[in-house]
Amino acid sequence: MQTASTPTHCPYCALQCGMALSPLPTGGVEVVERPDFPVNRGALCGKGRTAPAVLSSTVRLTSPLVRSGGSLVPATWEEALDRIAGELGRVRDRHGADALGVFGGGGLTNEKAYTLGKFARVVLGTSQIDYNGRFCMSSAAAAGVRAFGLDRGLPFPLEDVPRTGCVILVGSNLAETMPPSLRFFSELRDNGGTLIVIDPRRTKTAEQADLHLAPRPGTDLALALGLLHLIVAEGRVDEEYVRERTVGWEEARAAAMAHWPEYVERITGVSVPQLRETVRLFCEPEAAMVLTARGPEQQSKGTDTVGAWINLCLATGRAGRPLSGYGCLTGQGNGQGGREHGQKADQLPGYRKLDDPAARAHVAEVWGVDPDSLPGPGRSAYELLDALGTDIRALLLMGSNPVVSAPNAAHIEKRIGSLDFLAVCDVVLSETAALADVVLPVTQWAEETGTTTSLEGRVLLRRQAITAPDGVRSDLEVLHELAARLGVEKGFPVEPEEAFEELRRASAGGVADYSGITYRRLAEENGVFWPCPAQDDGPAPGTPRLFLDRFATPDGRARFVPVSHRPNAEEPDDDYPVLLTTGRVVAQYQSGAQTRRVAELNAAAPGPFVELHPRLAARLGAVEGDRMAVVSRRGRAVAPARITTGIRPDTVFMPFHWPGEGRANTLTNPALDPTSRMPEFKSCAVRVERAE
Repeated sequence: MQTASTPTHCPYCALQCGMALSPLPTGGVEVVERPDFPVNRGALCGKGRTAPAVLSSTVRLTSPLVRSGGSLVPATWEEALDRIAGELGRVRDRHGADALGVFGGGGLTNEKAYTLGKFARVVLGTSQIDYNGRFCMSSAAAAGVRAFGLDRGLPFPLEDVPRTGCVILVGSNLAETMPPSLRFFSELRDNGGTLIVIDPRRTKTAEQADLHLAPRPGTDLALALGLLHLIVAEGRVDEEYVRERTVGWEEARAAAMAHWPEYVERITGVSVPQLRETVRLFCEPEAAMVLTARGPEQQSKGTDTVGAWINLCLATGRAGRPLSGYGCLTGQGNGQGGREHGQKADQLPGYRKLDDPAARAHVAEVWGVDPDSLPGPGRSAYELLDALGTDIRALLLMGSNPVVSAPNAAHIEKRIGSLDFLAVCDVVLSETAALADVVLPVTQWAEETGTTTSLEGRVLLRRQAITAPDGVRSDLEVLHELAARLGVEKGFPVEPEEAFEELRRASAGGVADYSGITYRRLAEENGVFWPCPAQDDGPAPGTPRLFLDRFATPDGRARFVPVSHRPNAEEPDDDYPVLLTTGRVVAQYQSGAQTRRVAELNAAAPGPFVELHPRLAARLGAVEGDRMAVVSRRGRAVAPARITTGIRPDTVFMPFHWPGEGRANTLTNPALDPTSRMPEFKSCAVRVERAE
């Protein structure tokens, strides 16, 4: 029996905290601290500590399942793979390649994400591929590319945060979503820096702040514009920086000047004195940062909202300088790498654009195919799901649970149910897998080796620590077997390192260049930051800090983009007078498919709830624990009331981890950002009433 512990990383969020897995005498593994990893220094949240619980055969799938007589029954791997290949081939022959859909996940390793994108385009020939990372940070990605020419979650390591002067944290509850990261912000304050938190709720993170602003949901864009107006009016613009390192300032300034403080106060509910204090705290230090998360991003105007915060950084010279900058706190474990290498509808490996002839030629050469054979860009995630059962007749889904996680979830559940054929690869029988025609049990983080890319842009190596149970195979094996059955015998390796070596070649010369990164190097270092082009004269250094010399635009200058406030896609009215916003709790993760199978986490967070301000509760005649119905134009969810002064009186909050009658995403609005195609998860109009 192996006795040494195996260094690896947590399977959950994009911090990718370092941990080690130590074998137990009775079998299985336990988590032990790994203090050498700089992001968490050994600290772990409850999800990380209990992650091995999902490895148990009592909670996970260990045999393929096929639908027979209306039920899922055990089958052999050969039967299951033959069924999938046969149905995909039949649908393609009858309806064309774009009748096949592929939906991936932000938890897949880089090797899996890369291979899944290649499988969709080379084996199936379909353009219809996207992934649930579209629901994570796509608005920040679009805004980052627009302003800087490049999108990486954080353009600097987290270790820079304690050494800056001020951080504005917009729409992030790190204390519950990424608890080990809160240390950096505590150290910031210990060092004399200032933390400003912007959130409609007084979260555990907001309680740590020097200043908490509680805007009305969906008004972050107006708030940023109001702050920029004051920066101009008070003469705090870094004119030299703007002149030397940016373009487009005049137009962006004109747009901001239309958002005077009193106007912004009426829109947001944030007082003018608070606006002025925010500007003072942000502008007085030599260095400062703005970090956004899902709050401002999951809006139908999310790209412009993030763009407004980037404009704030540019106007004050807070980007591309030491200890300053704009960054996005990526949520999913490999949300960053998942889109860099081909799961996203419009991208090829290396963050190349699918409609760029040079990009197509490069990747096609690596893949050994004709560039003209590659399909063009397809639908975004929600649009793909919305087309199921109509244009898209069969779906291969890996590592996602849209029945719980997609907006307008009851509608998406119906669309999934209308498919001719659904195949799901997953660790557990999720709510989506339960609807499938074939379910394949696949390996987990501790049972396989592979790379992920953290929110810092740090490429990391997860190492296999244990052997998967009999009856379980890896996603790479699944794709290899399906490709062979569909007529492509080569190009789909089952060994992760072989897949990564091809990924290196495919990414070479791209924006997200991994060509200088190897498994051997990752095994010896605490990750390597991309871009990391290969060098002839020794190891490439990687790039922990971006934009210090120039931005990734053709002329090296950052772009201001003029933006203006616009209302939510759905505003309250007489029938739906309250705003709903959604989010997470510390003990559960995303759709809860894995964490809801861990007893310790369920004890801490057993089910959904509705957070109400006491004034709203009084109007409704509700007391703590009453069953409340929250109703939107899309459906109805029921959960117990949780009454708190930590939320605005005009807003209610629900966490989105649970299926059933408390499913928050039954209510949410699929209105899409025109650029990023991000749905408006963070704001929709509802009414609240006592449930009968």
